[in-house]
Amino acid sequence: MNVIGKIIASAFVIAAVTELARRFPAYGGIIAALPLVSLLSMIWLYVQGETATVLSKFALGVLWGLPGTIVLLFIVYFALKHSLHLYFSISLGIAGWLIFMFLQDVIVKSFKLY
Repeated sequence: MNVIGKIIASAFVIAAVTELARRFPAYGGIIAALPLVSLLSMIWLYVQGETATVLSKFALGVLWGLPGTIVLLFIVYFALKHSLHLYFSISLGIAGWLIFMFLQDVIVKSFKLY
């Protein structure tokens, strides 16, 4: 599938989720939490002819990224709850995510878990 087709399909999914979230924020959040990007990426990789080994490694990478994403979302949630500006809240979340991912990598490598 060509790049333009991927972009259009992916943009459609993002637009649909944001429209749903605008009308029903809680449901939009639940839908946004679904692994839409991961599944779309796996589908695009499969369509491009990637092997099951590549798809499996991709899925493992997504699993390793989940805890950091949870940390990011908690930080953004609490920052917004305490009336911090959206962009500052996101910046704090990204900083927390980077720190968490660095620590996770150090721990995983020191125990040879990966």
